[in-house]
This record gives sequence, C-alpha cells and structure tokens, in this order.
Amino acid sequence: MTSSTSPTTAKVLAFDIFGTVVDWHTCIAREAEALSPGVDGSAFALAWRAGYQPAMRRVMSGELGWTLIDDLHRLILDDVLKTFGLHDLTETQKQHLNKAWHRLDPWPDAVAGLVRLKSRYTICTLSNGNIGLLTHMAKRAGLPWDCILSAEVFKAYKPDPATYLGVARVFDVSPGEVMLVAAHQEDLTAARACGLQTAYIERPAEFGAAHPKDVSPDPANNWHAEDLLNLADQLGC
Repeated sequence: MTSSTSPTTAKVLAFDIFGTVVDWHTCIAREAEALSPGVDGSAFALAWRAGYQPAMRRVMSGELGWTLIDDLHRLILDDVLKTFGLHDLTETQKQHLNKAWHRLDPWPDAVAGLVRLKSRYTICTLSNGNIGLLTHMAKRAGLPWDCILSAEVFKAYKPDPATYLGVARVFDVSPGEVMLVAAHQEDLTAARACGLQTAYIERPAEFGAAHPKDVSPDPANNWHAEDLLNLADQLGC
C-alpha cells in the first residue's frame, strides 16, 4: 500500500523497536517462567508491558523527572512482582529480570530485512528504550543499525514531536525524508503529524498468540507490510 509519495524521497528509516523489531512478549514470558517456575509468563509479560505507558506519562506530566526506561521498567516490575505474589526474589534476581528487556529476540524476519533495507537507506532506532538497552539488544541480536537514537537523546518520549523531528535534525534532512517504521498506528499517526513518511509492519502476535492484534491497513500510511522482508521488497531493496 502506498500513497503518492515516492519511496525514493526517504533517506532515513527510523524504527520503533519493542514489538516492531523484537518480540518482547515471548521473551519476557520465557524469562519470567525461567526465574519463577509456575508463574504465568504470558500474563506476567502483559502486566509488565501494561505499565509502560502510564509510567512514561508520569515523566511527561512532570510528576517524575527525566527517567530512563530501564528505571521505569524497574518501578513497574516491583509492582508486578507484588501482584503475582513473587516476594522471594533476591535483588540480584530482580536486576537480572529487569535487564530481560536488553535480551529480547528479533522477529525471524528482522535481521535479514534490516540488512536489505540498510543497503539503500540509513537505518536507525527511534525507541523510548534508553541507549544502553538498545545497544546491548543490538549487540546480542545482531541488529545492524547505522545509528542508535533514543528518547534519551531528545529527553522526550514518543509521541512528543521532539523525537520524530529530532531524527531529521540529527541527519540534516527534511522530516519528509524520514520514514518511521512501526507496528503501532498511534506512533505512526504522531510521526505523520510531524511530516514524516510512515510504514506499518504487521505483528499480529505482538501480545502473544492468545491475544491476536488487529493489523488492518490504515490508508494514511505510505506503506503497509507483512514484515520487514516484505517492506524491503516493496522498497526495492
């Protein structure tokens, strides 16, 4: 699916990460079950992720000062552990579990798709995850970024315009020469409002096989792809 905008006008592809490039649900569920056998890993992962937006809103509202996602994840985790009755974890175990977000596996198409897209475009992250998290993830998973950009760079979380416009500023291009690639329509809507091109990636199992996600096309996006390999096909990479 395309609009009248030619894909050749994009010079930079900026990628959302959690859910778009990496499979957070499967990995967090697996790590929770490994640390505490008997826990419902899927429910645990969903509960932890559910705290993500409310925690960021506390920062955006000024209730909390600028806080890295690693630290927000830990605040959420402490509450989730109480909810699931996991009171016997040591501090070392809690720290290890919190770093599970650094160890997320890519979707099966992600690395090969990124390599192909990188052959024609500059590819970077545009994630609310902090730089250390994204770097560790990329190193472990073999994600071939040209550059790692994070909310940490701009001291603002998506969907703040400072994040999307910041990518254009970093690479000295116009907003229309940046394409946000994401599996979340609200992220893409905010990017379009800043003048970016947008590509939606279907990730129906982002929240687990038992909770399939609606991946219907939105005609407002410039591109709609099944996965990153399909996006590479569409962009001629």
